[in-house]
Formats: sequence, structure tokens, C-alpha cells
Amino acid sequence: MRTAFWLAGAAALVLAGPASAGDTIKIGFVSTFSGPTAVIGNDMRNSFELALDHLGRKMDGKPVEVIYEDDGQKPDVGKQKTEKLVQSDKVDFIVGYIWSNVLLASLKTVVDSQTFLISANAGPSQLAGELCSPYVFSTSWQNDQTPQAVGTYMNQKGVKSVFLIGPNYAAGKDMLAGVKSTFKGQVVGEEYTVWPSQLDFSAELSKARASGAESIFVFYPGAAGVQFLNQYAQAGLKSTMPLYTAFTIDELSLPLQKENALGVPGAQQWVNDLPNEQNKRFVADYRKKYPGLRPTFYGAQSYDAANLINSAVVAVKGDTSKKDAMKAEMEKANFKSVRGAFKFGNNHIPIQNFYLQDVVKDSEGQLALKTVATIVENDQDRFHDKCKMK
Repeated sequence: MRTAFWLAGAAALVLAGPASAGDTIKIGFVSTFSGPTAVIGNDMRNSFELALDHLGRKMDGKPVEVIYEDDGQKPDVGKQKTEKLVQSDKVDFIVGYIWSNVLLASLKTVVDSQTFLISANAGPSQLAGELCSPYVFSTSWQNDQTPQAVGTYMNQKGVKSVFLIGPNYAAGKDMLAGVKSTFKGQVVGEEYTVWPSQLDFSAELSKARASGAESIFVFYPGAAGVQFLNQYAQAGLKSTMPLYTAFTIDELSLPLQKENALGVPGAQQWVNDLPNEQNKRFVADYRKKYPGLRPTFYGAQSYDAANLINSAVVAVKGDTSKKDAMKAEMEKANFKSVRGAFKFGNNHIPIQNFYLQDVVKDSEGQLALKTVATIVENDQDRFHDKCKMK
């Protein structure tokens, strides 16, 4: 009887499986949708949804089902949510991941299951190097690249010395290392703060002031970036120690940072005013769909992730079991990116331009980010030679 019962159950599963398998393209999306950094996750989701709108909510004629999971900005939670998406939901792709430590904690589950993962933000050095995988792509950057561009710009400005400040986690360490790899002046000191709980930077600002450094470089995304910039201005350092940043000023933080953000340069591979047609459509339609909001680089990367997935699905005519063919298609970066043309390196990290961005008042009198110049062209991350993937 036990055998008969087991066979009956197995038969039911077999009959039930094919009826729904392959009928939809299933995508898991892991990001932060609660707490003070939920604003980032929400922007990523908004942009991904807009991309699906532009695709008619289908890929190669098949409806798209997206399962959004909140990692709570915690590596263990992100890992659990990734396991659920892979093992229970059996998604075809996983997208998202703001935080490098969350992505690193989740990586083995994805790679072992041969599920495609597209990082729409996090870019830890390990992912570009020894932990690169045929199943992992990025539509953002490797963490070091943006601060490397800032370091290059500081050289162009003739900056002679800098004090570095950032959060004590994987991305924070990568960011400060990135500046040090290109900046030719003296690094007078560096401080790492507790992440993500520390929002009082008075001690670090005092150390920077006392160091005698000519300038400060910081990496603080989200609420921490708002607090740091406000405290920097309140400390009276804006007129004496110029600030250079990566990921600290964006369209999410700018309405809170206000005038304090003026005159503080940064770098990015995407700025809202890039002149290609895909980007113009993305920015205009985002503002229509979400009144009062502007898209960010987080969103731009998520929008590109949806289109990268679509290119793979179309290439295999919706048959997502053809993983080798999907991988080969994604490696071509054969879709219209909002950043303009780019290509993937051997490690699936983009080779792309990085731009100087500054805060200005737009035609409506509102603060906005503007592309000022191209700092570096066709930049490739410095860890790609550690990737053994063929």
C-alpha cells in the first residue's frame, strides 16, 4: 500500500508538472524592501516593472512572473530568500542584490543550482575574480571601478592628499581600495565605520579635520549618505576640505541633502541625462509612471537587467532549459542599454564608461544630477584576470 501510495503521488506530480512548467518566465528579485534603505529596493523594483511594461509584460510571448523577496539588508536573510526562490519557486533567473555581503552569502546557492543571477548593483571583487561564474552576470560594475574613476578625477584636479571614510563591510572596503588604486597623492588616513547602524560621523569628521588632509573621500549609500553629507556641512568643512564621493549623492538622497550636495562631485556609469534614445524613454516614462520620483542608477541597472534577461529568453525561443545558449547570448550584451553601448568582460562584468556627475538646478528649479564629463572610457575592472572562467 505504501508503494502504491508513493507511485500515485509521484504520478500526480508528473502530471501536474508539465502543465505549468515553461508556461511563464519566472524571475526572483532579491532586494531590500523594508527599513531605511527600502527606498533603494523600491526604486529597483519600480524600474524593473517599467522595463516589463516596455516589453509588454512578456518575453518571447510568455508571461513574466516576478517574485519579490525582501532581504532586510541581512546576509543570512538574503541567503534564505535566495534558497526559497531556487529550491521552492524554481525560478529561471534571480535579479537584484544591493549589498555585496548579501550577494556573497547567496552566491553558492545560485551557482550550485545553475540558476542565472544578474546583479543589478552589488559588485564585490570576489565576484569579478576567483568567484566568477558562467551563471552570474552584472548590469552594474565591480565595486572598485566607480571610486577608481573618482581617484582619477582627483588626480586631474591636482588633489595632493585625502582622508578616506567608509563603512566596514565588503563594498566599503572595495570602494576605499578603489580610490587608493588610482589616486596618486597621499592617503593621510582612513576610517571604517559600523555598518549599517552608525549614522553619527562626528568622530570621523574630527579625525579628518585633524589629519591635515586636503580633501575627504566617502562612500555612504542611502540614509548614511544623507547623514554624512549633512554633518560634513554642519561641521564647516565644506569650505576647507573638498569632498569627493561615490554612491553618496543620487536621485534618492538628493531631495534630503538639498543645497549641501551642491559642489560635491561624484562618478557613475549612468546619469539621467545620457543622450541615447533608450535612456530618454526610460527617464521620461519612469517620471510618468511614478509621479514625483526620478530614476536612479540603481533603477537604471535593474531596467537593463530585465532587458538582458529578455535577450536570452528570445534567443532560445522561450526554452529556458537551454542554459548554454542563454549564456552565450547574454555575453553579447545584445540589447539597448540605458547607459549606451557596453560589452561584458571575460568575468561577465561590464566594460564601460564612467562619467563625472555634479549637482545642478534644472529648468524647473529643482536639484538634479548632470553629466559633466567622461572620466574614463571602456574601463575594465582590475580583478578580471583572476577569473578562470573560459
